[in-house]
Amino acid sequence: MSAYLTLFLTSAGITFVATPIVRHVAVRIGAISQPNDRTVHAVPTPTMGGLAMYAGFLVGMALVFVLPFFAEVRRGSPIPLAALVTCTLMVGLGMIDDRRGTSALAKFTAQVFIAGVLVLMGAALAFFWIPGLGVVVLDPDLAVPLTILWVVAVSNAVNLVDGLDGLAAGMIAIAATSFFVYAIRTPSTFDDASAAALLSAITVGVCIGFLPWNFYPAKIFMGDSGSLLLGMLLSIATIDGVGLNPLPPSGGDIAAIAGVLVVPLLVLFIPFLDVVLAIARRTWRGQGIGHADKEHIHHRLMDIGHSQRRAVLLMYLWSGLISASALAVGLIDGRTTVGLVLLAALALFLVTALPALDRWRRRGDAPQPPPPTRTPAPSGSEPSS
Repeated sequence: MSAYLTLFLTSAGITFVATPIVRHVAVRIGAISQPNDRTVHAVPTPTMGGLAMYAGFLVGMALVFVLPFFAEVRRGSPIPLAALVTCTLMVGLGMIDDRRGTSALAKFTAQVFIAGVLVLMGAALAFFWIPGLGVVVLDPDLAVPLTILWVVAVSNAVNLVDGLDGLAAGMIAIAATSFFVYAIRTPSTFDDASAAALLSAITVGVCIGFLPWNFYPAKIFMGDSGSLLLGMLLSIATIDGVGLNPLPPSGGDIAAIAGVLVVPLLVLFIPFLDVVLAIARRTWRGQGIGHADKEHIHHRLMDIGHSQRRAVLLMYLWSGLISASALAVGLIDGRTTVGLVLLAALALFLVTALPALDRWRRRGDAPQPPPPTRTPAPSGSEPSS
């Protein structure tokens, strides 16, 4: 644990120190996010904070290549080098979008390309555990598209949830912490070391180091350079923890099945739910899926009366409950215990969610004021400007 703690503290410390420096540079070069009808911030705020997170990531990865604890991972796994290359490419894509903006199609194409680079470097889904059959080797014709789909899905999920001060950094810190616990509790081919766990530790570190500058009221935004970096880190960590491990999961029958099917999805449940709802909403309206709006889950919470800070904290709570449930299902051997944990998590979720949903419903049922009427101009006269 000392090696992982070193990664976490170093990544957090470098990110925390680098963030005000990046903020100063962003102000100097004009990398400022201006308020508009699609954002909730009211004052111009520097962006590109992802560069500070990238600095924390680089130093953390440098330690991976130095610390003896990770020697087996360095020798036997393609993950460290693949993460270094593809995360750098993803940060570059985010910087371009932060400075100049890119179309949804161009961003999607670039993400597919970067995911393809990850596959070429050997970090693709390779194994899958099926109850009754054991570990199954995935056919490359299936493994390659599944890997690319996963990387693109996770990256965009994190990108879309980055809508309120501190929201993405806090939620991803919770998700990465949960997956770190899962990774260190599951068998690994590299003795006690795990590439999934080390990437999760670095991810938590850069999020915690950035959060003091990004929590409401934010002094700097992470921008796409930060959200795409976090998405890439989480996708690679889950690919390694689930799809590159030929050892069967530990635990009982429910725990074993959850290890490959449930845990990675549940720790990212809220970001994925937001993506699904956004796609459904925009498709129903005949809009492109890349069309921006202010109807994400966090926007809805503010619409029903929550302050920005309270909406963020509420989503932290929900993320924590779902992630804890994922860990319980994935690690605890015992159906009764798992059931009790899930019931307790569901009860806490309902206690916090139902009042919000009720206010949302009553807000929608409230009578709307009639549209303003316009008195027609007298015949033969010109309407006033």
